[in-house]
Amino acid sequence: MEIGILGGGIAGLSVALALRKQGYSPRVYERRAAPATMGAGVTLWPNASFVLEELGLLQDIAAIGGRPLTMRRQDDAGNALGGLDIGLLDRTMGYPTHTVLRRHLQEVLLDHAARARIPVEFGHQAVAIELDAHGRAVAQFANGANIRPDLLIGADGRMNSVARKFVAGDNAPIYQGFVNWIGVAQSQHALVDDGAILDYWGMGERFGCVPIRPDLVYWAAAQARPVSQAIPSADMRGDIEDLFAGWPEPVADIIRATPANAIRLIAVHDLEPLQTWSRANVLLVGDAAHAPLPTSGQGACQALEDAWHLVRCLDSAGGGLDDVFQAFSRTRAPKAARLAEQGRGFARGLFATDPESCRIRNERAKASNPARDVQLLAAGWAQGLPMPGGSEDMPAQTGGFDSLYRIE
Repeated sequence: MEIGILGGGIAGLSVALALRKQGYSPRVYERRAAPATMGAGVTLWPNASFVLEELGLLQDIAAIGGRPLTMRRQDDAGNALGGLDIGLLDRTMGYPTHTVLRRHLQEVLLDHAARARIPVEFGHQAVAIELDAHGRAVAQFANGANIRPDLLIGADGRMNSVARKFVAGDNAPIYQGFVNWIGVAQSQHALVDDGAILDYWGMGERFGCVPIRPDLVYWAAAQARPVSQAIPSADMRGDIEDLFAGWPEPVADIIRATPANAIRLIAVHDLEPLQTWSRANVLLVGDAAHAPLPTSGQGACQALEDAWHLVRCLDSAGGGLDDVFQAFSRTRAPKAARLAEQGRGFARGLFATDPESCRIRNERAKASNPARDVQLLAAGWAQGLPMPGGSEDMPAQTGGFDSLYRIE
């Protein structure tokens, strides 16, 4: 079977690797002219590590990534707001959590794709998908090329997915009321005291930092603002320094240790969950299918889960592609939709701008039960996977809690 994959990011490459491992011969088409270097970092929670182990990548990720054992929350004055025992979560789910720079994760994926002899064609920006006379999808590229594979997988992101537009008839990302400035700080001295993920909450503002090493930290600074103001300024580092002046250390130190020209502003969007992820011989995966907010904690993790489930559906479905697609969406859509809604719910509380809502939010965080939080997260994130707390059956609508954490 000829398989084409639109998109050479985390979703597209992980799907390609999973397919190749099962004996398929996919080909990846990436719109960029060279491997992506944009973005800050990714937290790969235990469900992602399960898939990475299955793909033979976990050892390489462990060699380049961080290994956080706790996440600590504070308000903007430095008062403790509880946290998450990541070590307990890892033991409960049976796999480790790793933090990694996005560009390093991309390098690992591309390296393994090269070892597996998976062709990755750069400079192929899909501009349209149409059906030919036989009902097969034809993807057209800006460079004049086109492909008509037996299976076309759309892994072309959340903001301008040609595949999603073909499948769903619409690809209108929804601005969720806040912006993220993201960056990577590196210094000759330690920027953080230990390997803990740090999460600071203000009124309509947030600063989170995730260590890879004590001297290498990726971070996201966020603020609620209207979309008309979600545009970069000429001095973004200065803006962030002013906005977070007086916040607890190491916030100021981390901002100063970040090259000004490497800070990026993102107007944060997501997409409405889809009930149908396919049309004709086109299947959506990753952000093209489900694009949760960074507050979901699960963007990259769910892209990796897509890869694992897709090859299982291909191998087990007794009929044609329709049976594969139905099995895949039946398995994946409920969990993806639930996590997207949890991310939205958390963002609404996190970016509240009135003092009373923020006080209630903070008091609730302080009163949380750490052991119970771990059990709920483990149950929600492991569902659908053969790992402790998981099930290979259709995910149930349980698990998770309203303090999911992720910086992306």
